[in-house]
Amino acid sequence: MRHPTADQRPESVAELAQLYLGNILYAIELAALSLDEQRKPTDAAFYRGIGRKLAEAHGREQGRGA
Repeated sequence: MRHPTADQRPESVAELAQLYLGNILYAIELAALSLDEQRKPTDAAFYRGIGRKLAEAHGREQGRGA
């Protein structure tokens, strides 16, 4: 049985999220805008809160030189 090398190993969820963070934040905001249009401000705020937490965590990592 052959074991994958580091280049062939699947990425972790964290690595993929880091790579596509901008796209994820954009999609979350689109969801929030859609919920606003549906007059569901509480649901929209929930998704914006998720986006804010992701963005803040990314900022902290960048500040540490990650």
